[in-house]
Amino acid sequence: MRLVVQKFGGSSVANAEGVMAAARKAIRAKRMGNQVIVVVSARGDTTDNLIELAREITEKPPAREMDMLLSTGEQISIALMAMAIQSLGEKAISFTGAQVGIVTDSTHTKARIKSISTSRMRKALEDGQIVIVAGFQGMDEDFNITTLGRGGSDTTAVALAAVMKHDSQGPGLEVACDIFTDVDGVYTTDPRIVPEARKMEAISYDEMLELASVGAGVMHSRSIEFAKKFDVPLQVRSSFSDSEGTWIVPEKEWMTLVPVCGAAMVREEARISIEGVPDKPGISHQVFNAVSSRNIVVDMIAQSVGTNGKANIGFTVHANELSVAVEVLQPLADELGAKLFYDAQVSKVSVVGAGMRSHTGVAEKMFAALVAENINLRMITTGDIKISVLVNKEDADKALGAVHRAFNLEKTRAQEPASPPATTNGKKYGRDLLAITQQLASMEEILVSNIHASTDQGRITLFGLPDRPGNCLKIFQAIAGHGIVVDMIVQNLSGEKADLSFSVPIPQIQKALELAREVAKAIGADIHASADSDNATLYVLGVGMRSHTGVARKIFGTLAQEGINILMINTSETCISVVVSQKQGELALASLRAAFGLDA
Repeated sequence: MRLVVQKFGGSSVANAEGVMAAARKAIRAKRMGNQVIVVVSARGDTTDNLIELAREITEKPPAREMDMLLSTGEQISIALMAMAIQSLGEKAISFTGAQVGIVTDSTHTKARIKSISTSRMRKALEDGQIVIVAGFQGMDEDFNITTLGRGGSDTTAVALAAVMKHDSQGPGLEVACDIFTDVDGVYTTDPRIVPEARKMEAISYDEMLELASVGAGVMHSRSIEFAKKFDVPLQVRSSFSDSEGTWIVPEKEWMTLVPVCGAAMVREEARISIEGVPDKPGISHQVFNAVSSRNIVVDMIAQSVGTNGKANIGFTVHANELSVAVEVLQPLADELGAKLFYDAQVSKVSVVGAGMRSHTGVAEKMFAALVAENINLRMITTGDIKISVLVNKEDADKALGAVHRAFNLEKTRAQEPASPPATTNGKKYGRDLLAITQQLASMEEILVSNIHASTDQGRITLFGLPDRPGNCLKIFQAIAGHGIVVDMIVQNLSGEKADLSFSVPIPQIQKALELAREVAKAIGADIHASADSDNATLYVLGVGMRSHTGVARKIFGTLAQEGINILMINTSETCISVVVSQKQGELALASLRAAFGLDA
């Protein structure tokens, strides 16, 4: 038996014609021999209108009551969808999130799923019904209605597919999930900004995770987390046609043949910098513990090497969470004797691609494209398959177009024919995923797959690099010109100066230092460059590393308890990297593996 979960967004069911068209798609899938679950969002602008209603009453509506209000939008949609399917001659039944047994934590307006009961859905499916479920919502253990936050309906759809596949009755059930939306697939970037953007036939889970986290709005990263964790085949496709969309699949070898598959932008980003914090164990933990206590998702983190007993910690949050972050951090900065700076006039531009692991010169090419447009880099972080830069908001569109052209993303990747991915029978990350999902106690708990350490990388740091377009590019052009591979890059801006750190293989560290000093001397006489081979880099790998606010806190807290100082930090959706001294590397590795239960 095959189960198809279909999700229809608000634009897909905005009017009666859209509802009827979605109903026909669900019926067509059922008559092809599938069991069908339909997840729907609130219609059109319903959610926005409900928010406006609340604001007519109060500027600060209680979060619990907002969930009560907003959840009504999906209830309208599910009832209309059930009526439409029944009017076309098929049986259908609608359920709210609470009725279907979606249990969440009690974080109103951005709750996380803890468990889902399948019994009511299975009974309805076995009775020949098309099951219609309200997206975006659930209930906590005290029976309060909750909502899942941004992208909540996508999350609902993939979570339902996951639990139906992996609960005690699920083994052997073939499951797929179609995300119907107002676009016909995943594009190399936003075609509204870059007209030459191209639809991709397929993309890997990790690539899609990174693109979703850096601004590709077609799907929210939480739903991709579920798909990867629980091996759910996904297809993003158009509500308005029957054409194939974009498959989101496990990584294939052909995906690595080119370095970059897509580019994205987060326009509404805000940068926070705490300058002059004590360079000692536990400071990073204090900072990110304070932020995560307010359930704020930290995006880019760039902590570079400290000097004279002081260090700077820079990171970004979504612009609408800036005021709360500043409110909680200002007292901490005062306590630490540090200065707090922030800027909401910045945007993040990123390139993503599985091929970055095997191709060199990606950062250099990206920086060159931006320098050619006279765009300054306010912050740089790198990940396994992602490079992100912070630019002035006024330059964001121009920057996105520049990097898209630089990597020829308008051209099709050489690839195999797109097809649904093969399942892995519940085996992931060396664990029996079926055993985990049978319990369904905490579906959205952090899933850390592995933690490993490397001592083969040395670190080059330049202090006081003038904050002008092209300076970073000159450094990396010199390094790349001698065939030296750069791994981690962290640039943190402090006033009109930037500190730039990057890692290179230890056998090449002296040559890299000579090149960096030569370039730095030509840029300015007061730039100081140093090298350090006494490093251990810890890589914490998993799914949803950035969107789970407690991951960084747990990492930094564990290291602080052991008295281990963090020299550098770098983040992505699938990896958080920290650099510590080599002599503390083994202790750091053992303590982190124990903290995340990887030695069990």
